[in-house]
Amino acid sequence: MVPLLTLTTHERLHTAASRGETLAECSLDLDRSTVTVGIDAAGWTWENSHYTWMQRCRARTIYYPDGDQFQPVARYGASLVKLVPTDWGPPTFEIDGVKMLPTAHVSPYQDAEQKVRLIQPRNKVILDTCGGLGYFAAWCLRGQARQVLSFEKNPDVAWLRQLNPWSPPDSGALKLTRGDIIEEIAALGDRSIDAILHDPPRFGIAGELYSQAFYQELARVLKRRGKLFHYTGTPNKLTSGRDVPNEVARRLRHAGFVTEFREDGVLAVRT
Repeated sequence: MVPLLTLTTHERLHTAASRGETLAECSLDLDRSTVTVGIDAAGWTWENSHYTWMQRCRARTIYYPDGDQFQPVARYGASLVKLVPTDWGPPTFEIDGVKMLPTAHVSPYQDAEQKVRLIQPRNKVILDTCGGLGYFAAWCLRGQARQVLSFEKNPDVAWLRQLNPWSPPDSGALKLTRGDIIEEIAALGDRSIDAILHDPPRFGIAGELYSQAFYQELARVLKRRGKLFHYTGTPNKLTSGRDVPNEVARRLRHAGFVTEFREDGVLAVRT
């Protein structure tokens, strides 16, 4: 496990050091577990590795060891991609400052559980179009899906996923493909998928993933009576000028789905 630091953990260790304590309990995996670390004037020790105190630790940032220094879990390629801590433990991530997962009222991990439940994953082959941090995939596996085919085109998001202790590792039941689902879906057979989870970036970032042509492809690969959950969020049409959920539902109906609004998105059934 790669130790990860947040401001909360860093302050906890510093407080223990200021009290003259030589041991402290904390989480180094974003609240998945608790460990005991050694403390001294220069820093702290865990699993025979010594780490010096960080000179500056920011809120809303997660740090990982890179050589002898801790660096933010963030990369800047075509855009700034960053893993961001939450009050819940499981992190969210941002692309150019835009939050990709809901965190205001529920953990992004538990939010994924609620949405995966809608497609009833047990014994199903599931298409996870935009893998992100893998929370949908994690709950599909816990729900005993037969196979999860997950796609993620952004290499920086895939890197975040490797460092995130809440993201599921590749396994026999989970196949993560580094590719664009817009292109990759052509290789999937007609009616080869039992259920689909579609959690694309916002319309303004990835409009092609909301297109009629793409929805036709989703309809092609999905078995009849198969379920699709399409996350849309609840953008304000008064400020954005668009009613994205209704646009999505209309296009899905045109592609051959029956739709209803559920869980900040659209639940659709292939006719």
